[in-house]
Amino acid sequence: MIFSDPASVAVVGASDDPAKWGHWLARGALSGIARRAVHLVNRSGGSVLSHPTVRSLSELAEAPELVVLAVPAAHVPAVVDEALAVGVRGFVGITSGIDERVIGRIREAGARLLGPNCLGVFDAATSLHLAWGQFQPGSLGVVSQSGQIGLEIAGLAASGLGVSRFVSVGNQADVTAAEALLDLVSHDMTTVVGVYLESFGPGIVAAMSALRAAGKPVVLLTVGSSSAAQEAALSHTGALTSSMDVVDAACRRAGAVRVLTPAALVDLASVLKSGAPRGRRVGIISDSGGQGAIAADLAVAAGLSVPALSSGRNPLDLAGAGEQDMENYTRAVSALARGGEVDTVVLSGYFGSYGADTPSLESREVSVAAAICSLARETGVLISVHSMCADSAAVRALRAGGVPVQHTIERAVAALGHATRLGTSIQSVEPQATSAVRYQPGYLAARELLHFVKFPEAHPVTCAAEARATTLRGPYALKADWLAHKSEHGGVRINLTDPAAAFEEMESRLGPGTYVLEEMDTRSDAIELIIGAKRDHSFGPVILVGAGGVHAELFKDTAIELAPVTPATAREMLARLVSAPLLSGWRGAPAVDVAALAQVIAQISETLVARPDLAEIELNPVRVGPDGVLAVDALIIPSGDRLNDTSGQRVA
Repeated sequence: MIFSDPASVAVVGASDDPAKWGHWLARGALSGIARRAVHLVNRSGGSVLSHPTVRSLSELAEAPELVVLAVPAAHVPAVVDEALAVGVRGFVGITSGIDERVIGRIREAGARLLGPNCLGVFDAATSLHLAWGQFQPGSLGVVSQSGQIGLEIAGLAASGLGVSRFVSVGNQADVTAAEALLDLVSHDMTTVVGVYLESFGPGIVAAMSALRAAGKPVVLLTVGSSSAAQEAALSHTGALTSSMDVVDAACRRAGAVRVLTPAALVDLASVLKSGAPRGRRVGIISDSGGQGAIAADLAVAAGLSVPALSSGRNPLDLAGAGEQDMENYTRAVSALARGGEVDTVVLSGYFGSYGADTPSLESREVSVAAAICSLARETGVLISVHSMCADSAAVRALRAGGVPVQHTIERAVAALGHATRLGTSIQSVEPQATSAVRYQPGYLAARELLHFVKFPEAHPVTCAAEARATTLRGPYALKADWLAHKSEHGGVRINLTDPAAAFEEMESRLGPGTYVLEEMDTRSDAIELIIGAKRDHSFGPVILVGAGGVHAELFKDTAIELAPVTPATAREMLARLVSAPLLSGWRGAPAVDVAALAQVIAQISETLVARPDLAEIELNPVRVGPDGVLAVDALIIPSGDRLNDTSGQRVA
């Protein structure tokens, strides 16, 4: 309870100067003086905001439970030492540049630190205001790594949503974002959570999952979608896996949704405050045919459907009927909400503007707004309003009644599109017993370790005579066993009829070593894919499946989840691929064995989770046909390993 409802607080660096942090923090702290003891510390003494101060913490009769550090970094060590000496157990580090040794002393004493370099904490439920800025109480819990973005979110939420709790975690030297999120699970005033993170430490997915299980949807805002933010890739899997791919997989695992801007976060939170839509079907009502058509186009672009309705056209154009009788808005919304043919109703256009433009109509419009709110509660159908008026009595009545209102149709529809992506968290599985084979470099060793995957018949060859004496069935493939990316270095030849001659040519270029002679998979109806698993530095093991072969990085048709996954989740991944129709039979081709393919995906994901000695596993290509799955190349990278880009060999 130190950072949510402390019995007493002290602001060190309290000031009467409105331009200083100490002024805002002192004023905020004093707003909760009816609930807790508030002490202001100023080394010059006197009073701040007409409240008496002390020159140091040691002058207080009892140690405050929570101390806010709002003094220059050079003064922080002495303040912290004094605070620990008198028994302080919690610190809010507003100051940036606090020495790591000071942070270490806080940890060693068993005290806790929020920050440093943070904007503070606010809790509407406990009248705790130890942060810069003003907050409108409400239902949105905000956890932010960037204080300023957190304040922007809080400011945008002031109209109709409000903030229940605000935590700026700053540098997370002690208290982490995951801990701040977990605190919101039992925070009664919080119904939806917005989080901004620039990095993801341990426990974030578990914390978001816990919030989702508690019925509190999480909306995530982050950065890093540019290519500059992606880590250097050792494999095709690495090159095909962007930071945002993995973040989105983490969101799916936790049942959260990622958005791109603070405004989109607040728009979506305003929708989710009343619950997620039941499906993607949208009924649209407007008082302009053009506005209805625009709304329909945007809805389809957002992944929603605008179905034809048995009761009439969709979108429904009121064509002036609202002006003739405002109750027609209620009747139209009621017909769609009660009709059972849509999951969401969008009312777009002039409603919300009548009272602002013609004050004599305000009370009637507010009454209709109240009726629309009642319909949303009674039917459970999500109703969203786009009003041409940014603020009016009717707009405020709608928001107060739980109906989200946006000033632009694109924001209203975008929020609904995001809301339909909010699902229950993907159920992970405990990895089963996997290969205990010790890792060894090379393709043949990878085949042995991945014994549950079917490969073509093959054997090692070290000379042309061994290749000539093969009992394998042609045509053949010849591979340099030790090369990771064989095609790039001329380490693979296919469709061979004379393996001995091919061996002599390849050995003359690459030198002596172990080569692999392998039967070719000659099935004409097989589809090539890539299956890869790697360890993400933030989220741990991930699994990827996509269009495979030498053009895998060109097409970048992939689906990614956190590992491990079940075969059922693997099938969902396959269904998300652009190339998915090829698996079910394209233009008369036979359908492939998707069940066997999904099983391999799941087993690869389980293997990486169960084998911390492995950094990556890649099968590319994997050829799947109606009669099963055959992997024709494999790469395993051990933990701590990297590849030499010019030779393709591993180096320590």
